[in-house]
Amino acid sequence: MARRIFDRHLQNLQDELLVMGSMVIEAIGRSIDALKNRNLVLARQVVEDDKNIDQKRYHIEELCVELIATQQPIARDLRIIIAVLNMIVDLERIGDHARGNADIAIIIGDEPPLKPYIDVPRMAEKNMEMLRAALEAFVKRDADAARRIILDDNIVDDLYEQVFRELLTYMVADPTTINRATHLIWVAHNLERSADRVTNIAERVIFVNTGKVGRTTGVSVD
Repeated sequence: MARRIFDRHLQNLQDELLVMGSMVIEAIGRSIDALKNRNLVLARQVVEDDKNIDQKRYHIEELCVELIATQQPIARDLRIIIAVLNMIVDLERIGDHARGNADIAIIIGDEPPLKPYIDVPRMAEKNMEMLRAALEAFVKRDADAARRIILDDNIVDDLYEQVFRELLTYMVADPTTINRATHLIWVAHNLERSADRVTNIAERVIFVNTGKVGRTTGVSVD
């Protein structure tokens, strides 16, 4: 009986994590949509909704503390709870990066785009894809899938370097583009950092399975 009760609490914890993950994924997509379409209403909504992500983080944290205090979990169960505590911090930070991009969309306002948005949306799509996969890997306790997600971070890094070099070329060729180009570099940087946070989440999936902390991928991710 006690085990069934504990399992229900653990399932509820996982469900709440998935809800928070969905909120963050939506924030990433909406912030870039607001930027592409110069939709200031949507951008302001992303900023406002970030408060809900923060509140969800604190709610899950309270659930974790309550489980540890009342159920005294051991071994793998405790690793799951510890992993969730770390994951919600990274999810909150990814949400902050999305809010930051929404803030930039507001700053840019209705200025004409410096260039067609191609690589930045690709970075956002890859972020969302990686985060969905990381959450699924956690649910399935799939360490191999988590290792593949860590490798995918290289794709985002490459896109960031491409965006940075291209925008730098614009700035050198025409100093009047510096302001707009700098804003887009900030957006790309936020997405690059978000992908790094997703790799942290993937590492926690590996931790749940192995008990080892760090990039225990079995392959080079340099």
